[in-house]
Amino acid sequence: MRIAIVKLSALGDIVHAMVVLQFIREAMPQSRIDWIVEEHFSGILEYNPHIDTILPVNLKALKKEKSHIFSEFRRLKAYVRNRYDLVIDMQGLIKSAVVARILGPSCGFDRHSVREKAAALLYSRTFRIPYEKNVIMRNADLVAAALNFEIGSDALMEKKPFLFYPDSACGKTVSFLMPEKKNIVHILGSSWESKVYPKEKFVEIIEALPGNHLLVWGNDAEKSRADFIAGKCEAGVLPPMNLNELKALIAAADLVIGGDSGPTHMAWALNRPSITIFGPTPSFRNVLETKINRVIDCGKKIDPLKLDKNELCINTISAHNIVTLAKELLS
Repeated sequence: MRIAIVKLSALGDIVHAMVVLQFIREAMPQSRIDWIVEEHFSGILEYNPHIDTILPVNLKALKKEKSHIFSEFRRLKAYVRNRYDLVIDMQGLIKSAVVARILGPSCGFDRHSVREKAAALLYSRTFRIPYEKNVIMRNADLVAAALNFEIGSDALMEKKPFLFYPDSACGKTVSFLMPEKKNIVHILGSSWESKVYPKEKFVEIIEALPGNHLLVWGNDAEKSRADFIAGKCEAGVLPPMNLNELKALIAAADLVIGGDSGPTHMAWALNRPSITIFGPTPSFRNVLETKINRVIDCGKKIDPLKLDKNELCINTISAHNIVTLAKELLS
């Protein structure tokens, strides 16, 4: 069976979706699985033995230059030649549904299960899976229903690590690790400023927590934040990293601490201990908590259907509570 998965972005959402690959391979070992993704995020999928082909698109470019629609349409038409038996849209947006419709017989969430309800009109088949449900379980439920097999919650809790990288990626990270100390990676950014934990409180955490503290950043604002933290306490500001190098770093970490962001969720994907700090997004929906993957939130009830990007409750979360949980995970 030839299967195409459409999950275009963003980094954390792709990570949450990738867990299904190992279960598809187990249930359907002879299937071909391709993945359509925004090219900026394609690195997260690289070296995964469960993916036959990564098929990049650049739909984001259409926001700046509408004429790119013709080149992108030609690219999609080339992908159509793969003759997919089923295209599964795990994104649930109108643009992803259009991509899935072009590629072949498609399925996705029904109109009651997505924010952009018109997307459901473009699928051959739809499935009702509540939008409020944990996103990882939503992805698993959609794929299992589309391919007619089961992915149980126990299977998800016992998943195998599913991010992969070449040996060469380890070369850049090994020099920053200290085998005689606990290596603690701090993720300083996120897609919304309101999902970022205050830099002053990261200083408190680092000062209270023995270990080799490594600061990850991805843009100028995050670099400035890292420099501030490193100037106040003993922590190392890492150089720019590509996604494969970041995978290798997190795979070697004793603990990852950060907000609701792709790099923090990578720790869950790699079965590494993590603390995800939640403010304006609901922890129950965005993390599948385990014994080693824990969450701390602001204690405020967050409605996933009414997110407020200006909600700053993350600032109220005590650094002491994070330190206490970190010591538990590191012990």
